[in-house]
Amino acid sequence: MAENTYDAIVIGSGISGGWAAKELTEKGLKTIMLERGQNIEHVKDYVNAVKGPWEFPHRGGRTQKMIQDHPVLKRDYPLNEMNLDWWVNEQDCPYVEVKRFDWFRGYHVGGRSLLWGRQTYRWSDYDFDANAKDGIAVDWPIRYKDIEPWYTYVEKFAGISGSKENLPQLPDSHFMPPMDMNVVEKDVADRIKKHDENKRAMIIGRVANITQPIQERSNCKYRNKCWLGCPFGAYFSTQSSTLPAAMKTGNLTVRPWSIVTKILYDKDTKKAKGVEVLDAETNKTYQYFAKVVFLNASTLNSAWVLMNSATDIWPDGLGSSSGELGHNLMDHHLGVGAGGTVEGYDDKYYYGRRANGIYVPRFRNLFGDKRDYIRGFGYQGGASRQGWSRDIAEMNIGGDLKDALAEPGPWSMGIGGFGEILPYHENKATLDKNKKDKWGLNVLAIDAEWRDNERKMRVDMQNDAKEMLEAAGVKDVKGFDGDGTMGRGIHEMGTARMGLDPKTSVLNKWNQVWDAPNVYVTDGSFMVSSNCVNPSLTYMAMTARAVDHAVGELKKGNI
Repeated sequence: MAENTYDAIVIGSGISGGWAAKELTEKGLKTIMLERGQNIEHVKDYVNAVKGPWEFPHRGGRTQKMIQDHPVLKRDYPLNEMNLDWWVNEQDCPYVEVKRFDWFRGYHVGGRSLLWGRQTYRWSDYDFDANAKDGIAVDWPIRYKDIEPWYTYVEKFAGISGSKENLPQLPDSHFMPPMDMNVVEKDVADRIKKHDENKRAMIIGRVANITQPIQERSNCKYRNKCWLGCPFGAYFSTQSSTLPAAMKTGNLTVRPWSIVTKILYDKDTKKAKGVEVLDAETNKTYQYFAKVVFLNASTLNSAWVLMNSATDIWPDGLGSSSGELGHNLMDHHLGVGAGGTVEGYDDKYYYGRRANGIYVPRFRNLFGDKRDYIRGFGYQGGASRQGWSRDIAEMNIGGDLKDALAEPGPWSMGIGGFGEILPYHENKATLDKNKKDKWGLNVLAIDAEWRDNERKMRVDMQNDAKEMLEAAGVKDVKGFDGDGTMGRGIHEMGTARMGLDPKTSVLNKWNQVWDAPNVYVTDGSFMVSSNCVNPSLTYMAMTARAVDHAVGELKKGNI
């Protein structure tokens, strides 16, 4: 085999790319994983993972220079000095905001698997049926029964902690023992359950932080420093889980600093023959060839690769024959909810810094409930006590202040909503040929916003949060409706949706590009609707399913 020829190519190394590499190599395929950014080695490169806040020059905060250099990242929590190198250099990698879109990206081996919030939920048939039921966009080409065994398959390997609840709208996973809710959360959950006659539930979050050792990974230490890299491997990431498994096979080559600029299409075979790569360090161009290509560059970047793979046959890009490539961009809208103080627990505390919170599964537009909008939302949040950083106005200097801050402050409880955004055709990403990045490549222009359905939903997201907390005895409850700009959920989905008809979708039910069946797209771009739960578990399961299909098709000679 020539040194630039492999059985399989994986573009991207994040959550879905890591799974593609693991599954392909374990099935015997010589595979190259191409990552556009730097390499990050497990443990060795987690340089800030064991530092205390006092060990950073600005206590982990942000400087004026950082704010100036990162006009997008500064809009929310990601901008800080503790892991700045894991977020994209916005000067090198700009994009065009036709409408404001907060695009928070990580270009490095592992991608956002090192940075994600790790909330991990299955979809149900309510979600896969939703588009057909509501007459929105196109129908999903699969149902829960198609993906259920693959959910179980990836959960057993990734390690998901959570509690079995038997909720039809939120199927149980294959769980490790759950993390504990603290005393306030347990009491609030009980009161909500009684007040709403079991129609609403508050449960511990289902999270990809393991509570028992698995593989070479140790269980969560309750440090809550996940986004600095975990030297214990306690949360699922490419580095801690799928990459070591793939490397053990001897079948994987990882090439960082490799910007895939296009997929090479052979019009005679009507298949892809490989990819073209721009070396991000040397600016040299290379080509790699393979029988099958898995595109996992993350939703918007995968759309960019497909659009940039234009030929005389497909002038708008590979997979563009339906006119849907780049369209139907989704996220979750957030920044709305409620919070208040909790009395009567001053003699209670909790263990460690739990890297998880509570979850309230969707209850609107289900089980006979009918609102003036469609779909729904869930809540994430938790209860905690104020710590040393609080301000005590009566004691602003001296030993008394120190003594006061050594004692925990009052309890508070808050929940914030994550709502579904519908797959509007008008929400799109396109190539802007007037603006270039550091390497002279066209950048994306993003034109997306939420609409009336989401606005109506946000009213309930705030009011229901207030109602639940007040019913649970939380005091001085205040609602909030802040910035829900698209992108802030960091759950980009759509742009290369699956479907039953090549005239209305980019991919078929196996995640194959209709126009090139040996190209599989299994990151968030394949999503047909967004649901209101965190989507990463579905990417994992769909990737494992697609690899199984691809290897079967290779053996049959169909691709």
